Amino acid sequence: MQDTFAVSNAVAAELAGMSDGVLDALRDRLHCTIRLRGNQLTLEGDDAQVAEARTVLDELVDLVEGGHEIGAHTVDAVLGAMDAETGVREVFDHVVWRHRGKRIAPKTVMQKRYVDAIRRSTVTFGIGPAGTGKTYLAMALAVAALHEREVARIILTRPAVEAGERLGFLPGDLMAKVDPYLRPLFDALYDMLNDSFIILDEAQNTSPEQMQMFLTRLGFGSKVVVTGDVTQIDLPRDQRSGLVHVQNVLVDIEDISFIGFGHRDVVRHKLVQRIVEAYKEHTDERGR
Repeated sequence: MQDTFAVSNAVAAELAGMSDGVLDALRDRLHCTIRLRGNQLTLEGDDAQVAEARTVLDELVDLVEGGHEIGAHTVDAVLGAMDAETGVREVFDHVVWRHRGKRIAPKTVMQKRYVDAIRRSTVTFGIGPAGTGKTYLAMALAVAALHEREVARIILTRPAVEAGERLGFLPGDLMAKVDPYLRPLFDALYDMLNDSFIILDEAQNTSPEQMQMFLTRLGFGSKVVVTGDVTQIDLPRDQRSGLVHVQNVLVDIEDISFIGFGHRDVVRHKLVQRIVEAYKEHTDERGR
């Protein structure tokens, strides 16, 4: 079956962008021949393949004409939305924060669920690999909440764990060495007032005791987002991760949400997705 149709100059330019690799992603995901010559798109394959490709391309055209920039990851987002029976525009038009012409919105179905969970729940855990927007979207929601005066301040914290560098080699006395690592944690634990938006980043490097201590400091009117990647734990091998442990402890607690991201939610350079997938396969093979 062959299907040829015309697209606008703007759509053709987005599809033909070499750095984004949209056409390569379409060919890879949809398993049919796709050619773009000028403003003419031609699809070739069996009936089912061409029909699916036409549906995906119609969605991409709609996004471009709606003012969205598209990339290789957008193809996966469209396919994911179709699989989840979710409207593509429902995902991409869900603006979290808008500033000086820049719009921050979910780029995958799971990111949309993450945003919805943060808005709905008091405590939300975003767990998944690098590049899935866990911290970025949480920050956007925090800034939006502060701008709308829904919270009085934003608190950012992460565990003080060495990752490839030794604290002893940093300049200054003991307090100067550890202050950049501990100050956000001290602020969060000892000065956590009400009406705050608190983000705990790199939570895979907390101990179960630290995670419990952090979560039990929650103040009234506050919202907590905990992000981390359980495949990137820098703790000693004999020490449990608080992020791994907490999933078993709080999984059924009301007003707490857990959102799990996968490699298909990576929205950085397409090579990042391949790197994440390769490391996951390597880890699975070693049984760790």
